Amino acid sequence: MDLFMAIATQLISAAAQLRDVVDPLTFSAPVTHVYNPLVYAWEPHERYLSEFGNSTKKVVFLGMNPGPFGMAQTGVPFGEIPAVQDWMKIDAPVGKPDIENAKRPVDGFDCKRSEVSGRRLWGLMADRFGSAENFFENHMVLNYCPLVFMEESGRNVTPDKILAAEKQPLNEACDAHLREVTRILEPEWCIGVGAYAKQCFERVVPNHPKIGTILHPSPASPAANRGWPARPAEQLEALGVW
Repeated sequence: MDLFMAIATQLISAAAQLRDVVDPLTFSAPVTHVYNPLVYAWEPHERYLSEFGNSTKKVVFLGMNPGPFGMAQTGVPFGEIPAVQDWMKIDAPVGKPDIENAKRPVDGFDCKRSEVSGRRLWGLMADRFGSAENFFENHMVLNYCPLVFMEESGRNVTPDKILAAEKQPLNEACDAHLREVTRILEPEWCIGVGAYAKQCFERVVPNHPKIGTILHPSPASPAANRGWPARPAEQLEALGVW
């Protein structure tokens, strides 16, 4: 097997293992619905890893978990549909979660809503690197947790808000996956997109010499609304990543 293909194959195997371990986990209120896009959007996710995870990387960016209009729809981290479809050239069938919240339907690539975080993140990368191929030559973007958690109202519940007893098996699975993908990709830099993801790197690969963070692009962050994309670019340049 070609060495580069072997790297992508390892990533796909690690993602499949994470998918299968977290899928049967259950969660209490306020969580009423859990989506696992590694199940119903596996095909585009596998294509993402196969096409762009086929080499070791200088930089791995890590997000927290899928957004409702991004990876929840496309299977790609921060998966704003135009970025995935037009920039990455990934378009594949997407199914439905077992129990769908009517207020957060999964329409796959037909979703009309914009994932602002993804639009900002991938927009920064497209502006700086031009093509997706140029960006992914030395960079990869992954999520720590593959699951989407929401309340009955459709409101997002972030993984740090999950009950401690229920969070433990989830974190164990996600930690194991992060440890494995870091081993596979051998990044010089581990960059958390936001403080939570940086803390995940610090916990899982505490001896890694180069761990940093950039401002999270969420529209819920006043700092991101004021400072995107200039601030994360400045942060990466100050670290010496770019």
